[in-house]
Amino acid sequence: MGVMKRFEQRLEGLVNGTFAKVFKSEVQPVEIAGALQRECDNNATIWNRERTVVPNDFIVELSAPDYERLSPYSGQLGDELSGMVRDYAKQQRYTFMGPIKVHLEKADDLDTGLYRVRSRTLASSTSQPQRSGAPGGGGQQAAGGYPPRPASAPPMPASSPSPPGYAPGAGGPLPHAETRRWIEINGNRHQISKPTLVLGRSTEADVRVDDPGVSRRHCEIRAGDPATIQDLGSTNGIVVDGQHTTRATLRDGSRIVVGSTTIIYRQAEG
Repeated sequence: MGVMKRFEQRLEGLVNGTFAKVFKSEVQPVEIAGALQRECDNNATIWNRERTVVPNDFIVELSAPDYERLSPYSGQLGDELSGMVRDYAKQQRYTFMGPIKVHLEKADDLDTGLYRVRSRTLASSTSQPQRSGAPGGGGQQAAGGYPPRPASAPPMPASSPSPPGYAPGAGGPLPHAETRRWIEINGNRHQISKPTLVLGRSTEADVRVDDPGVSRRHCEIRAGDPATIQDLGSTNGIVVDGQHTTRATLRDGSRIVVGSTTIIYRQAEG
């Protein structure tokens, strides 16, 4: 089961109980969780072959109306989001410099339904990276502050992926940065490191999708500018962002359905 699915299941009881009225807000916890995952991916620092360090201290900036709805439950929601980050890091083999914390803050310049995520690496007194999932403790020291946010920093819309070129935490596009592309299938991440990536049920496909509704060579992703997906004459075709098609342009967050499997396309600058 994928990290996001487990996170959603943990929230079900809260949504039906304590959090029921909170989720009338346009900002949904799942959207924030996805933004925190991208924040980890885009700020990962490779220490050596066995250690990739990611931020462990996060600020989620919300509009005044959304903050008023969520702030009374910020402790519970912060714990759930921290647990999601821990699970995701364990899956990606990321490490932390200290315990994971997620804070909510009010931003008066944001409209309802918009949010920002900033992060930093906050080291424990031992200054040794923690394996994802390891308990934290002791004093802390800042190993890196929250990146400054320019006055013109663009917010992230709820229920929508961050736009191409968005720099999580920095609030703007990264100039002259290389675009990294990957796909997520059932919680597993697959890098797109060559011009084309073939998906299918065959063991000869670049990424094997074990689904009886998927053809041996079902479709391929072409890493152009913009990236596209092309059906390869499959039996059941492809659905991209809700549209049945044979070819489509991809954006960060595009949802691709092949057979009964959902694939999320991701891209980020840097």
